[in-house]
Amino acid sequence: MSDGAVRQGFSPGEGVPGVSNPPVFPDATDELLESAIRDAPSDVRGILILADGTRYEGVLFGAEGIAEGELVFTTGMAGYQESLTDPSFAGQVLTFTWPLLGNYGIIPGISESSRVHPRGVVCKQMMRVPDHRDSVGSVHDFLVSHGIPGIEGVDTRDLTRRVREYGTLLCVFGPADRESEMEAILSKMTPPDRGDLVQSVTIEKSVIANPGATDSDGQKLPRLAVLDCGIKYNIVRELCKRFEVVWCPASMTFDEIMDQWSPDALFASNGPGDPAHEGTATVARESLAAAVRADMPVMGICLGHQLMGLAAGLRTYKLRYGHRGSNQPVVDLVTGKVNITSQNHGFAVEDPSKGMLAPHPSGACSEQGSNILDAEFTVRHVNANDRTVEGLDLVGKPAFTIQFHPEACPGPHDAARLFDRFADIVADHLSGDPQPAIIGGGGS
Repeated sequence: MSDGAVRQGFSPGEGVPGVSNPPVFPDATDELLESAIRDAPSDVRGILILADGTRYEGVLFGAEGIAEGELVFTTGMAGYQESLTDPSFAGQVLTFTWPLLGNYGIIPGISESSRVHPRGVVCKQMMRVPDHRDSVGSVHDFLVSHGIPGIEGVDTRDLTRRVREYGTLLCVFGPADRESEMEAILSKMTPPDRGDLVQSVTIEKSVIANPGATDSDGQKLPRLAVLDCGIKYNIVRELCKRFEVVWCPASMTFDEIMDQWSPDALFASNGPGDPAHEGTATVARESLAAAVRADMPVMGICLGHQLMGLAAGLRTYKLRYGHRGSNQPVVDLVTGKVNITSQNHGFAVEDPSKGMLAPHPSGACSEQGSNILDAEFTVRHVNANDRTVEGLDLVGKPAFTIQFHPEACPGPHDAARLFDRFADIVADHLSGDPQPAIIGGGGS
């Protein structure tokens, strides 16, 4: 553990030219830093039960109790803290395929939100004594501080193979002596994406994250309204370097945003759950469509991409096991280049000609809708592995979407320049020389 006081909170406006006294938001490590309890794991024997009846034995760590949710896996070899704090994992039980979890501990300043979002954590081996000069605790300590259970000693290789073959499954885990109770919970469990998960992770009220932001020459940056569908902190950081960012709840309508903030452009973030859910996600979709119809520059990432696909009249559908990790190859069909990207999603936008690729056995998908954008679209990016749609350009509009995470914290930075592409599109639009995204809009 590092010596001296550790700064708490998240302030994306800090260090941005023109910004004084930027607001500070809670960070997930704050709970750990404020916790005086550092008990060792209980080592109680645990059991993980899948909806198909499969059982795995292990040893419990983290908070005591029973965890339940949709079992998913992520393939990253590092970045477990970012995954644990990614709002896109809300409602899920997260399995780490890399066999050792927590070797460098928990480090302030790299979380992606204010709390741990998975309902439970599964791993092969949890490192009890991490080794890093900046570590302020172990994964066990982190989970305890947020009330999240974990189980180790599970054959995660076999577990991952099962999920890949049969698709994501509902699951429950906890103390072995409470097996009958867990079976009862599992029998009544419904998929978490049937709930309004976006509403559970969005910011409560709108706020400027970096008021007065300017570029290096002292010129005021364009104002960007960000629809928070479960945004990652590092996306906010990247946007604050290029725009004055108004951080808005996903439930805020387009008219409300325009009346209150008068932004120059609109952005829709990543987030959890079913993009076709009739709750907060639908409000965000309608805001996106209204911005496109108003010829405003628009960018969508992950869930924002899926919402744009729905607004374009395409269906969204549940993938067999999703794309979660930092090594997903994506082909840009315009340039022919392949980017290695960081991703975390369980739903996809159907291909306009090939339909639903790599669907979940449940067949879960949205209803066929109509195009409410007043614009046509083209598929710009596809996944090199399964050819699923990874990005859309709108024809004749300053708008585009991507399924992957260009901030990639952690992960490869191949796609980071897409933030610059959007900044260039906005600059061209404000200069009176708008460049539609399909042409390239400042390079990609």
